[in-house]
Amino acid sequence: MKTQAKHDDWLREKLQDAEFAAEFLNAAGEDDDTKTYLTALRKVVDARGGIASVAEKTDLSRETLYRTLSSSGNPTIKTLSAVLKATGLKFGVSAP
Repeated sequence: MKTQAKHDDWLREKLQDAEFAAEFLNAAGEDDDTKTYLTALRKVVDARGGIASVAEKTDLSRETLYRTLSSSGNPTIKTLSAVLKATGLKFGVSAP
């Protein structure tokens, strides 16, 4: 098995834990490039139910969710909040 595949399997398993997933997204949010956060959120969605399940819970089509979580996506705060809620997470704010 390739190292990348092992890492992907490991990450998917770890992201099933809400605390790990939250820290993963917080770390991605530290990057100034929004693509990093959207890629991380996509990995969380995949690990915590999958695109189809999250799309159903958010009343978005799978196609819209794929587009929203792509590197060129530009989701609204409402959509991000719905996606996070569907994965069992929520927004939070902290001081630096």
